[in-house]
Amino acid sequence: MRPSIPAGLVLGIPALVLLVFLSLPLLALLGRAVLGGLLADVAVRSDVLVALGLSLVTTAVSIVVVVLLGVPLAYLLARRRIPFATLVETIVDLPVVLPPVVAGLALLLVLGRQGAIGSVLAELGIVVPFTTAAVVVAQVFVAGPIFVRAARAALAGVDRDIEDAARVDGAGELATLRRIDLPLTSPALAAALVTAWARALGEFGATILLAGSLPGLTQTLPLLVYAEFAGSLDAAVAAAAVLVVAAVVVLVAVRVLAGRRLPPMRSLG
Repeated sequence: MRPSIPAGLVLGIPALVLLVFLSLPLLALLGRAVLGGLLADVAVRSDVLVALGLSLVTTAVSIVVVVLLGVPLAYLLARRRIPFATLVETIVDLPVVLPPVVAGLALLLVLGRQGAIGSVLAELGIVVPFTTAAVVVAQVFVAGPIFVRAARAALAGVDRDIEDAARVDGAGELATLRRIDLPLTSPALAAALVTAWARALGEFGATILLAGSLPGLTQTLPLLVYAEFAGSLDAAVAAAAVLVVAAVVVLVAVRVLAGRRLPPMRSLG
């Protein structure tokens, strides 16, 4: 008989290769930023602080919009038999799988001065492209589906017997959602919210096509990294390191929330 190879060795080697492949670029980036003293320079660089501030403000607004619009849609998909449900779910999933540049082009065709909605808005004196509002629109477009998918999975996992008991006590559908479904799924919704916020924070492709990269107006931190790369590698590394640190904080927050025995969350894409 041939000696059997331990399963841990068979699985561990390719797992280690992938882990090293994923971690080395990030370690190289953070190492250069820290060892080169680049992160210390960020605190005195107005362009980085302005871009970071714009990113934080726009993502905060976009996440409020995502929650206000996403929770009702997630609830309807999870609890109601809506017409053309498969088509609706496909529409929700499409922005997750589309390249961000394609998403930005699609938004520009709709909201541009010659677009279906943009032309009407232009006649009213409202211009969306290349404004701060365009940044929010792009972030909502790419982050909204991530939140809706996770929220739908969480709401679908609520025990219907609990809801039925609430209805027997006289609670209507909205009261059941507010008093039963949302409290029970709040940890999962919080994790989905953080993940959607992280996606909005890192948004690049759709933003640069719809909003451009105007310092102080539409240039978020990812766009600043791209702009700095053409002139100074160190400046780009410093800005990118700030993004990586922010992403690490977000992922740690998600892991903490996930440790609270959340309902199973499906892939966020």
